Amino acid sequence: MVPATSEAISPSTLCIDVGGSGVKGGTVGEEGALLADRIRIPVTYPFSPDKLVEAIQTIAGQSPPATRVAVGFPGMVRAGRILSAPHFVTRTGPGSAIDSELARNWDGFDLCGRLRETLGLTTRLANDADVQGLAAITGRGLEVVLTLGTGVGTALFLDGALAPHLELAHHPLRKGKSYNEVLGEAARARAGDHKWSARVNETVLVVRALTFYDRLFIGGGNARRLTKAFRQQATIIDNADGILGGAKLWSLVRLP
Repeated sequence: MVPATSEAISPSTLCIDVGGSGVKGGTVGEEGALLADRIRIPVTYPFSPDKLVEAIQTIAGQSPPATRVAVGFPGMVRAGRILSAPHFVTRTGPGSAIDSELARNWDGFDLCGRLRETLGLTTRLANDADVQGLAAITGRGLEVVLTLGTGVGTALFLDGALAPHLELAHHPLRKGKSYNEVLGEAARARAGDHKWSARVNETVLVVRALTFYDRLFIGGGNARRLTKAFRQQATIIDNADGILGGAKLWSLVRLP
């Protein structure tokens, strides 16, 4: 169990990467590396806030002690609370019917407060793409991070500073469908990797026209599925950055 008081322990961060199919995490030390192998807890639907807290408790109990917590969450978050949880308000997973009770439970859920009560540690919370980007960016110019997994994540950084999060995943992209509906895992599975990669290529052209970025980073579990149909210049980032970026979340003076 992570200790409630940890003044005698050198700074270390329990970093949690919440995804639509699994909750992953581990303790990252002062040098920015995992102190032990990461732990993954599968997500089973329906998935409530209580189930998420239990999964994080399990990861904490099996990880080296930490002095603080950082969580990357696939949705809109602000001031430690969940404002949207598009994957987790569904009954059987993304694309299925929305459960009204789950939607109520997730809306405004104080995740940082619950983890402080449960683990005895202060917590920082950010969108998962924002967190992954912190581990990858160069800190020069306008940098965009695009994550491809169960859904689509985006993050923007200017000279290393994290910009306010935009939920482009829910914005219309083509033929009235959102980024998630065009590029999410369900769409990839239906279309196949090559056709899906061509869609990613088209989407990047849209994002480039929207932001005039200097560098593009692509991460998430499906980044490895890109084929030659994707022709844009981009840096593919390691999925582990979703965990390692959590420690850098604590280097920010404040969250946007």
